[in-house]
Amino acid sequence: MQTRYIVTGAAGHLGTALLRKLEGLEAEVFALVLPGQTCEDRGNIHYVEGDVCVPDSLRPLFESGEGRELYVIHAAGLIDISEKGSPKLFDVNIKGTQNVIDLCRAYGVKRLVYVSSVHAIPEKKDCLVMKEVEDFSPDQVVGAYAQTKAAATQAVLDAGKQGMDVVVVHPSGIIGPYDGSGNHLVQMITDYLRGALPACVRGGYDFVDVRDVAEGCLLAMEKGKSGNCYILSNRHYEIRDLLGMVRSISHGRKLAVLPMWMAKAFAPLIQQMAKRKKQRPLYTKYSLYTLCSNDRFSHDKATHELGYMPRDLHDTVRDTVLWYQSQIRGKAGVAR
Repeated sequence: MQTRYIVTGAAGHLGTALLRKLEGLEAEVFALVLPGQTCEDRGNIHYVEGDVCVPDSLRPLFESGEGRELYVIHAAGLIDISEKGSPKLFDVNIKGTQNVIDLCRAYGVKRLVYVSSVHAIPEKKDCLVMKEVEDFSPDQVVGAYAQTKAAATQAVLDAGKQGMDVVVVHPSGIIGPYDGSGNHLVQMITDYLRGALPACVRGGYDFVDVRDVAEGCLLAMEKGKSGNCYILSNRHYEIRDLLGMVRSISHGRKLAVLPMWMAKAFAPLIQQMAKRKKQRPLYTKYSLYTLCSNDRFSHDKATHELGYMPRDLHDTVRDTVLWYQSQIRGKAGVAR
């Protein structure tokens, strides 16, 4: 029986990496992009315009699937590092996920892999190691984004308890090449390369290569236990060390390192300046909180059960720098 993979959020950073891994397989791939995100079909990749908030727009992903086994990777979602979040954040991340669940049930999907986030997992104090949990609640996490991912994750697991074959993956801070969607962490690197990052802050997080997360999603589809969650993390890196890698690869300038108290004090001013320039601020109250939070996530379960193996971050940073430089050269060539 022929296989069809359905990938939502196909124009996002992770979605792009997933399509790169799925391209050329015998299975057909139906990739969801937002209306206006025109993409040309290639090989086994077929693009469908739609919006997870509009259920009927998603039906073409599932239709004409008779005689095929349907597998869904739900990677569509908004990332918002502001404190309160927007109504759209809740609509896309929670209602959109429920719409996908309903359609998976209606069309008899064989397995749904939901891309959650480590932010959905309640933070442990005293730097205790965090592993997979079985229940999620918006009341147990900090920040609007984390709350939406916790609520959506619980909805997926509830569908699993009702008989649907579901698996959840929790990526940590995704970074890497091929981003055309505005990933905040990739923006930090490209801002540095453009000379637009005035300083870095003390603190860090668990950063993972987008290609490793894409591989983890496919491993979860193939080997994951139904109803289970898997953390797709790497390890902690300080921001100054991350940017130090960028500097050594690009031969850039050394940045001043701001203490966290100073970064927090200036965060409102930075946000106001960014708003006036119609730019997106990297340092917000929530993002600075995250850089000080406990990020000791264990990917032991994913490693043992799925064969998940994250790469060294230096390789990720090198490939991200090279990718960005190739984009700049390409634009320069077009301009000439």
